[in-house]
This record gives sequence, structure tokens and C-alpha cells, in this order.
Amino acid sequence: MLRIITLNLNGIRSASRKGVFAWLAEQHADIFCAQELKAQAGDMTAEMLASAGLHGYFHYAEKKGYSGVGIFARKQPDKIVTGLGISDIDAEGRYLQADFGKLSVISVYLPSGSSSPERQLVKFGFMERFMPHLRELFASGREIILCGDWNIAHKEIDLKNWRGNCKNSGFLPEERVWLSLVFDEAGFSDVFRAVNQDPDQYTWWSNRGQAWAKNVGWRIDYQIATPAVAQRARAVAIYKEQRFSDHAPLTIDYDLEI
Repeated sequence: MLRIITLNLNGIRSASRKGVFAWLAEQHADIFCAQELKAQAGDMTAEMLASAGLHGYFHYAEKKGYSGVGIFARKQPDKIVTGLGISDIDAEGRYLQADFGKLSVISVYLPSGSSSPERQLVKFGFMERFMPHLRELFASGREIILCGDWNIAHKEIDLKNWRGNCKNSGFLPEERVWLSLVFDEAGFSDVFRAVNQDPDQYTWWSNRGQAWAKNVGWRIDYQIATPAVAQRARAVAIYKEQRFSDHAPLTIDYDLEI
């Protein structure tokens, strides 16, 4: 069984202080995908670089205290691909791919557009240029698992207050249509929803009000996979007993070996 966990850390240093690596040591994960490191290479401690029997690989953002993604793996990858080869996207540290045989596991962090109209345009630009890459991945013949914070809730079931968020970044019609294309046209599967169709399944909560306590959340963190891999998902879980971040870890077990 292959266990993959994905989590937006909202700062690897902050999450470390909150016990994420102690928790990870108990999870028996084979791969842990992390987003929003908010750190540079010089900020990383030994625990952050290799923990719980996993060795870390990272794509840092150029801007200090911003973005960045990582993959922690029990088995050494055959190949690591850092970035998409698109300079402005890669400067923000948003894509890291680890190849294990015929399987590629990717940690990806889509931009948020919530802070300003300008950042929403950056998000749309990322989406437009990422779609051809997704199509290439699918056409490569490799099995793919894309883990990460996509900053889009796909359907009404995927956020609590959907009626009040139809004009807000993360639930805009254009964003939802684009994500539908990832599934319906590009051919990928939303692995969590293939296993669990229950409502009130969220991975992110605003720090405003009592969103966490009242479970007023959004499901914006995904494991998105090629169909053959998605069909091998055996268990899915969103961990909420402890808080390491404003996001919750998403764990999926696959009937696979690497």
C-alpha cells in the first residue's frame, strides 16, 4: 500500500513548531507533499530537510517568506523535476515533480487570487499555462498523482457558504469550469471524491470568526490522478484532531507499490 499525504503548511517553520513532523512520524507515509513553505534553503533545519524516515526535495520561491513546495519521500526518486520552465511561475516555487518508475508524484501550489484583482489575473495566467502541461502529463503514458493546494473549490458541496462565494476567488465560475476541464476533458480524477461523496469535507478554514470551530470550510486541497491510479485508492482521510496550519492534511492510501 502506498500512503500519500498532502498539506499546505502555511509556513514550514510554523508547522514544525506546531508538531507537524512529530505527527508525520506516526503516519507511516511513503510520500508527503507540502505547499507554502514560506522558507528559503538557509531557513531549513535538519528536521525540515529529512524527517520521519523521509528525505525532502524542495522548490523554493525567490521571494523570502513566500510560497514554495516540497516532496518528502521514503524511497529515493529516479528523477526530480523542479518548476515548469516558465520563469515567472517558477520564481514563485509552485511545482515539484518526483518520478518513481512509471509513477510521477507532483506537489503543486496554485496562486490565490483573493488578495487583489492583480493576483487574480496572475492566477488566471497560471491556470491558462498549466492546462497544456496537464494535457502533456496525461498524454505521456505515465501514471500521475498531483497533490496540493489548488485554491479552487470545485462544486457547491466543496464549501460551506457557496451561495455567498460565487463572486469570490476560489469559487468563481471561470475557476470551476477550468477545474472541470481538468477532470472531464484532460482526463484526471478527483481521488477524494471518487471514494468519499459526503458533504462537509473541507481542508481549509478562514481564520476569521469561528470558521474552524463551526466547520465553515472549503475543500481546496486535492490529490488528482490518472484514472488507473485513482481506481486504486482504498482509503481517504482529512485529519483534523490537531492543527498545524489553516489547512488540514489529506491522506490517501493506494493499492500501489513504488
